[in-house]
Formats: sequence, C-alpha cells, structure tokens
Amino acid sequence: MAIIDTYLEKMLDMGGSDLHLAVGMQPKVRASGSIMAMEDEPELDQDELEEMLSEICNETRWNHFQETRDLDLAHEIPGLARFRGSFLYNQWGPGAVFRQIPAEILSFDQLNLPRVLKDVCAYQEGLVLVTGPTGSGKSTTMAAMLDYINDNYQKYIITIEDPIEFVHPKKNSVIVHREVGEHSHSFANALRGAMRGDPDIILLGEMRELETIQLALSCASMGMLVFGTLHTNNAPKTVDRIIDAFPAEEQNQIRTMLASCLRGVVSQLLCKKVGGGRVAVNEILLKHDALPNCIRSGKISNIRGIIESSMAQGMTTMDSSLMNQLRQGNISGHEAYMKAADKNQFEAHKDS
Repeated sequence: MAIIDTYLEKMLDMGGSDLHLAVGMQPKVRASGSIMAMEDEPELDQDELEEMLSEICNETRWNHFQETRDLDLAHEIPGLARFRGSFLYNQWGPGAVFRQIPAEILSFDQLNLPRVLKDVCAYQEGLVLVTGPTGSGKSTTMAAMLDYINDNYQKYIITIEDPIEFVHPKKNSVIVHREVGEHSHSFANALRGAMRGDPDIILLGEMRELETIQLALSCASMGMLVFGTLHTNNAPKTVDRIIDAFPAEEQNQIRTMLASCLRGVVSQLLCKKVGGGRVAVNEILLKHDALPNCIRSGKISNIRGIIESSMAQGMTTMDSSLMNQLRQGNISGHEAYMKAADKNQFEAHKDS
C-alpha cells in the first residue's frame, strides 16, 4: 500500500472529491465545494512529500517531473477508486492535487443530464465541446455520453487523455484508450495517429494547444465526430477562445472551418446543492441554420439569441438552468445569484 493511499482513503471518508498537498501545510480536502484541513494530520515537509509522490511514479515519469516541474498521472487504489493526480512545484517546493475519478461510469439518469444530449450522441460527424472551469464535471459528463454511445451504437472510438480517467468496458462499441506520455508523446501526435486509424469518434481530454485545436477541427471536417473540452463558461466564449487561439492572419480560415463543423457546445457549472453535495447546471448550444453565419461573420454575440430562441429544441442558457434548479429547490438563491451572468434576474433571491 502506497503512503499516499492513507490520505486518499481519509479524503473519501470525509466525503471529499479532491486532496491538496503542499510543503508546510496540513493535507486539505475539498468537500461539497469547500476546502477543509485534515485536522489530526501534521504539516508535510519536503522530504516526506517527495517520497510520497515518487512512490507512485515510475522512474521515467519522476525524472520528467523533476525536469519540467509539472506532471499529470492516474493512480488507483484497487477495489476502491481511481484518482487523477497533478504534480507541480510552487514557492515552497513540490505539491500535488488528487481528484477522485468515480469507479463507476454514471449514466444519463444518475447525473440527471439534459435529455437532448442523447441526440448529440447520435451525431455522425462534427465537433462537440464540453466546457467549464476546472472541477465542473466535464469529464464525468463526457464519460456518460460515451457510455450511452457504447450501449446503443457500434462505433470505433479512440480516446486521447492525460491521464486516462474513465476506462470503458466492452459493450457494443470498440473503445481504444490512449494516454499522452505513455502511449504517445503529445495530443497532436496521438491525433495524427487517430486520423489514420479510421475512427468514428475521437474523444480529446483537453484542447489546450493550437496544433491540437487545429487537428481536432480537421478531424471534425473530415467526417469524424470529435468530443473535446475547453475551460470556458459559455458558448460565445468557447467560440471566441478557439478563434483567438490562432494568429490574426489565420483567423478567417479558422472561422470558416469552425462554422462548418461545430455541432454543439455544452457548458457546465457545479453548484452547491441544498442539503449537501453538488448539482450540475448547463448551457447548451446545438446546430442551427443561423449558427455558421454567426461564426463566419464574427457576430459571436448573436449566439446568445440563437440559444434563447431555440429552447423548444433543447437549447438553454446557463441562467435559465440556474433558475430551473432554484425553482426546484435544489440550490439556494444566493448560489444562483453568485453563478448567474445576468444577476438582475436573481436579485430578489440573492439573500435566500
């Protein structure tokens, strides 16, 4: 049993989702969105933290961490849970954050995902982006969508992640998991390989580099269905982020590519739930006749109007989702007000 497992098991006992470790600090846990210390644990010194982290790395990956000062990896406690680990250096020395990956892939019904996302799973080609800040449940939502495809369709699916989070069982589809750093040197290299591998669907754990974004757009334009994630809070910002990632002289070409292949943006936030736990709220943009022209012409602000006028087709704004959860009593008025884009809608509820 690795030393770190003791802390991870204690984190789970505390109802936590994340474990934070740093030199000169007690281990801390995020539970229901709040940070709390492991009160009976001492502060960690550099030697014991390095020993703890190196124990779960092979020599190659530990040397990589020492050289680059950053490392992502997966760690598993057999029979209990898997965790995504992120190692880093800060002003006090090494540190790490571990996030629990649910052992079970949760279904649409268990996550209470919008039913329209099942229609998205039936798309044959194009780019679908699941977005939100760190810790908003993007990976969990994408895993549920991929599991639904695995249950209902016969597809050849390649996932490219850093690290692999959810391992999908054998069902109707063939799913090949590739981990950056273990099975390929980079997202871009893995994507190039995938383009030659005849996949129906590619799932990208992150679209963080320009080359990766460009290759993802190319794959979507070639007739593959590409799922990817970005750290943006809504659909207009997501479109802007992709276009702004490119030099000015390339942006017109990228607008044209994105306009032709974007099929959906699912933005997600996690809110503190009344009574404990958290609940997801979503903004959903789907394919629409007016969307390509909005993107090509650079009138990104018009996307908000497309969503608002298409709610009967399953689209929704983040504020509408927040209001729905508030009316159902799932979140407090204060929580809705703090997460809302148009706070005037929630002014009357902010103290409740």
